[in-house]
Amino acid sequence: MKLFKKIKDALKKTRDAFTHKFDSLLSHGELDDDFYDELEDLLLSCDMGVQTSLGVVEELREYAHKNKLRSADEVKKALKQILANELANAPKLEINAPAIITVIGVNGVGKTTTIGKLAKYFSSQGKSVTLVAADTFRAAASEQLSLWAGRSKTRIIKHAEGADAAAVVFDGIASAKAKNTDILIVDTAGRLHTKAPLMEELKKINKVIEREYPQAQRVTLIVLDATTGQNALSQISAFNDYVPIDGIVLTKLDGTAKGGVVVAIERDFAKPVVFVGTGEGIDDLSPFDEKTFVDELF
Repeated sequence: MKLFKKIKDALKKTRDAFTHKFDSLLSHGELDDDFYDELEDLLLSCDMGVQTSLGVVEELREYAHKNKLRSADEVKKALKQILANELANAPKLEINAPAIITVIGVNGVGKTTTIGKLAKYFSSQGKSVTLVAADTFRAAASEQLSLWAGRSKTRIIKHAEGADAAAVVFDGIASAKAKNTDILIVDTAGRLHTKAPLMEELKKINKVIEREYPQAQRVTLIVLDATTGQNALSQISAFNDYVPIDGIVLTKLDGTAKGGVVVAIERDFAKPVVFVGTGEGIDDLSPFDEKTFVDELF
């Protein structure tokens, strides 16, 4: 119940922006062209994206015509089901020990904070966790990660600033094997698609993981800031050219009215949103649940 309340609270801005306008649309009574045009605009305003919004509206239009929908409740129920179906298309991701999670994302999205929250989440499930400070590019990145290691009571492996990131990962894997660590979480430099050398470094890290830790489940999570809306989609595209992304962590969901980007992400990329940030505290990270998301959106 606590989990559902956090997601409900995090979606308040999106829900307020969407529900009142949608209910107002339904109160007009007629499912005419104006209704569908306004619904499309509403979905776009919640950052569901052009293709997703067009697809959802067209599917609702066809369903409403075929099934002769008349009441507001019928239309609302149909739209909820269509959105749920969109979210169901993305594969599910389960993380099982031993696992090595590589966390990627541009600077400023809350990547290091998210790693601290992930460490606390897995630790609270009784799993042993070690952090690897492989962001040796940004000044003081390892010190920041060390603070989160202290808050989450997890071990950390780090080298000096400017060290070879792949070498830090190599030592982290050796430590995880020696201590039978359940979850190894690797921080990486905040790469932009214009910084090709950093992207190549990420590929090098993956080669080390593949060679040194083949028995572990390999998971790559990209951290995205929900408040950036459609810009998050371009970040997925840029990173996915260099390394296969397994799932998304969406931060700051509580700080935006554009939570509809979740639907666009899962529809356009078939990548699951695995966790969502629901606040600034170390416990404010929740596993994403599609049904809860759709229910709370309405």
